[in-house]
Amino acid sequence: MFPTEPPFLRIQFYLTAPYPCSYLEGREARSQVAAPAHLIGQAAYGRLIQEGFRRSGHYTYRPHCHGCRQCVPVRVEVGKFRPNRSQKRNFRDNQSLTAVILPMEFRDEHYRMYRRYQHARHTNGGMDHDDSEQYTQFLLSSLVDTSLVEFRDGEKLVMVAVVDRVEDGLSAVYTFFDPGMEKHGLGTYAVLWQIELARSLGLSYVYLGYWIKESRKMAYKSGYKPLQGLIEGRWTEIA
Repeated sequence: MFPTEPPFLRIQFYLTAPYPCSYLEGREARSQVAAPAHLIGQAAYGRLIQEGFRRSGHYTYRPHCHGCRQCVPVRVEVGKFRPNRSQKRNFRDNQSLTAVILPMEFRDEHYRMYRRYQHARHTNGGMDHDDSEQYTQFLLSSLVDTSLVEFRDGEKLVMVAVVDRVEDGLSAVYTFFDPGMEKHGLGTYAVLWQIELARSLGLSYVYLGYWIKESRKMAYKSGYKPLQGLIEGRWTEIA
């Protein structure tokens, strides 16, 4: 239930036209979008995250597909999270990495790695041809409390994560890494690092976006236990 005090009263919601689903072949998707963007400040954004919304640049949305409820918003309960053996090994093996939180500014080194990542992991997915302006709008444009986290192994840039802070947790917006280091499990390490950051800040959750059981790209999120999903308007443990 959304609050009824300003500025929430002035936020409106609209549905996009159908578009091809990025995760389930042959399906059409639609999104419910919160607007106008300039009214979605820190407090409103935190409530929207709790209601299953996500952010892409200034665009705050959640899936709203006719006859399909495959996209389940999920979050890790930080206080109860216990890494499994593989996750413990991953965290230990990547301790040589240093993480630095940077201002939300364009860096050509980051952009070049983003392009390599998109070409290697998401060929013909649309974002593999993003120019610098599209990259900036997607990852560096924010009206809320956002951090740009750079991970290096010595002098070498290996990963970048964009992370939002909300009232009760962190929201993992997007992570990309050097595709030549895929065997190092950097995507897993980014999630584990954010869980530990949330713990150090006294925050309860790390929001991981959408879990889609039938999508191999998204199914990995069930590996972070206990995982809560937003089901019929209530956060419920699902894994």
